[in-house]
Amino acid sequence: MFSFLGTVIVEGLHIKFPGSIVGLILLFGCLYFKLIPVSLIKDGAGFLLSVLTLFFVPATVGVMNYPELLSFHGLLLIISVVISTIFTIIISGRVGQYLENKIALKEEE
Repeated sequence: MFSFLGTVIVEGLHIKFPGSIVGLILLFGCLYFKLIPVSLIKDGAGFLLSVLTLFFVPATVGVMNYPELLSFHGLLLIISVVISTIFTIIISGRVGQYLENKIALKEEE
């Protein structure tokens, strides 16, 4: 629903921005201002997070169609993927720990 609404907004205002991203921003705003409860999306979000890695498989397999790209830039591509993965893991872990601590402090009050 939010993705559709984001697409309508983007097309209506003729913005060169993905409607799905606008929809995610709208969803975040509604969750942040407690216009919709988290429990409404918790089950679906949990499922999508559990299968998130499957969404990256088509992109990875698609790169295999361009062996000349891999032979020329393969090492740089591998290095950038490894470094970005490490940064993503570190940042995600830190944000998760921060939010977990913040929730624990709220529950103690």
